[in-house]
Amino acid sequence: MTTATFRHIDTSAQPPNTKPWSKVDADASSFRMAPHKRSVQDLRGQESAFTTDNAGFAVRVSPSATTPQTFDSDANVRQSYYPEIEALLRAQLPGGDAIKKIVIFDHTIRRRTPDAPRAPVQQVHVDQTPGAAEVRVRRHVPDAEEAEALLRGRYQIVNVWRPIANPASDFPLAVIDWRSTAPEDFVPVDLLYPKRADSVMEGQEGQQQQQEQQQQQGQQDDDRGKEVRPEESKWFSTEGYEVRGETLAVAASPAHKFYYQRDMSPSEVMLLKCYDSWGEGEPMGRLGVAVRTPHTAFEDPATPKDAPGRQSIEVRCLVFYE
Repeated sequence: MTTATFRHIDTSAQPPNTKPWSKVDADASSFRMAPHKRSVQDLRGQESAFTTDNAGFAVRVSPSATTPQTFDSDANVRQSYYPEIEALLRAQLPGGDAIKKIVIFDHTIRRRTPDAPRAPVQQVHVDQTPGAAEVRVRRHVPDAEEAEALLRGRYQIVNVWRPIANPASDFPLAVIDWRSTAPEDFVPVDLLYPKRADSVMEGQEGQQQQQEQQQQQGQQDDDRGKEVRPEESKWFSTEGYEVRGETLAVAASPAHKFYYQRDMSPSEVMLLKCYDSWGEGEPMGRLGVAVRTPHTAFEDPATPKDAPGRQSIEVRCLVFYE
């Protein structure tokens, strides 16, 4: 076990009748964050007790045939790593034998280096709201009739997180057991992306227009391999940005139970559930099924000073069941 400080949205500082925003490519947001010190339990030795259904996350041993150099090329990641991820989900998710379709729609590589386009995120959050998850289905399943049929069944967004090149001792990933959260802990936040000439709006409004544009443009609205680190002087400006997603910030609660996998190695993966249409409280929800997993990078005071900077990849997947 270790003790660390976590950054949560400070809801008391949010102006009334305003919606907070954050940026996908910088540690910048419109809201204030407050530090909270919490105990963090090490999952080692008790991994089997946690599943994506009961806690919202799981750690599994799953060596990869890739090399660190694979992750230097976006094309290589798609060609060599994506098939491993699909096989992993079918083998490791509860009820994996009932999976009928997996759509891998995004991945992000994070490195704690000054020039990295994406760095570890120190803010407790969830990647998608229920509405944003539904939009993702319609966006990445181009056949409208098929998308509507899939939305009537069970679907999930699951992130597969893995360290690259070296163990993630530096700025490891922490998760909160879903069973220790409450619905009122979650605060919707607009997610801002840099505008690109080929970008398509992903917000909940204008979905029909978005679908029509996507049919015309195919999969051009795709940020993989196109990230550029913004100038620090422009982090808090919204000029040149657009809303293309909605996430959940997480308000602090003393009930939250934090966990991490200490010195997590590249042969291990963490499955993070961002949404489940069968999650408790959802229209098709089942009692006791986790809806989502709050997560964040954090600074572990027990990390050796000579530990190499964290490198990691997270692959985001839509998972549909029979």
